[in-house]
Amino acid sequence: MARFDDLAAFAAVVRVGSFTRAAAQMGVTQSALSQTVRGLERRLDLKLLNRTTRSVSPTEAGERLYLTVGPRFADIEAELAVLAELRGKPAGTIRITATEHAVRTLLWPRLQPWLPKYPDIKIEISSDNRFIDIVAERFDIGVRLGGDVARDMIAVRIAPDMRLIVVGSHGYFERHARPRNPQDLTEHECICMRLPSHGGLLPWEFERRGKRVNVHVAGRLVFNASDMIVAAALAGHGLAWVPEDVAGEHIAAGRLVSVLDDWSQTFPGYHAYYATRSSSPAVGLVVEALRQAQER
Repeated sequence: MARFDDLAAFAAVVRVGSFTRAAAQMGVTQSALSQTVRGLERRLDLKLLNRTTRSVSPTEAGERLYLTVGPRFADIEAELAVLAELRGKPAGTIRITATEHAVRTLLWPRLQPWLPKYPDIKIEISSDNRFIDIVAERFDIGVRLGGDVARDMIAVRIAPDMRLIVVGSHGYFERHARPRNPQDLTEHECICMRLPSHGGLLPWEFERRGKRVNVHVAGRLVFNASDMIVAAALAGHGLAWVPEDVAGEHIAAGRLVSVLDDWSQTFPGYHAYYATRSSSPAVGLVVEALRQAQER
């Protein structure tokens, strides 16, 4: 099996596109990982990776090798995780990808009290607003809004529907008139969000009596996390379009004011989803913990 260690190292680098991230996942140093991959290239007498200071990508030979060995290593690891369950205790590492909002408001609050019950289960949570292929990037569970879940996944609802609202501070509205319809937002300073998978700025979506409107807002500030957007709105830098649960306490305390409430749109709530082939008893336990917390 020692002869396969370098293949596993190579597959890890290609999968994440980085020696640094692959080394962190494998628990080795970057230099040791680099030497291992170079040793594989010498053994095969082939260049497998194109390296620059900013990126790593497979050569034609490297791509062919990865397509051959990558899925096999994934299957082996999944099977080893299942075999570990035969010891009588759920065990293994469960990798979860979720939006920063879901991590902060759902995953961590629900899993924190659950963790002591299963000491042999390790949890790795990646906060990422991209829409990713959890199988290709080797996550066990993804958490996204219901409408964003791929159809070939098993999906379990873990949160009620989400309502997004437009909010601003009292200080901002002392300087600007309140918008009366979504189109008015183009005249306002809006605090925007950029998602890597969208490329551009996220449009604000509204609906009233069956009529849907998308508004491409603009402003001086752009973030990729809702907590920073709320912080900027609290400081009076502009209007924010955020989940109601994020702004609710600030509205109740009088720090923020919601507008365009009759246009607020509701989206399908968060779902935990996973691929059938990568499912294990430990995955099922995590999903069930998230689901039951929603029902209480």
